Amino acid sequence: MTLTLDEIREQGLDALRRRLGRAGMVRFLQQFSDGKGDYASERHAWVDRMSLADLRRLQRAGKRAKRRRNS
Repeated sequence: MTLTLDEIREQGLDALRRRLGRAGMVRFLQQFSDGKGDYASERHAWVDRMSLADLRRLQRAGKRAKRRRNS
């Protein structure tokens, strides 16, 4: 018996979910998505408005959050 494309897709997704779990399946599938929008333009839209002091605050906040997660 030959499987249809829908059956192959369904069985493949089921195998991924069983092996990787739901979150792992989603992370795996996201690797093959091109995404949307223009990353470079969007990045400049928010980065160009930030000062060096803003970036340093974000960096310190990230380090504090990482220490809390690791303790």
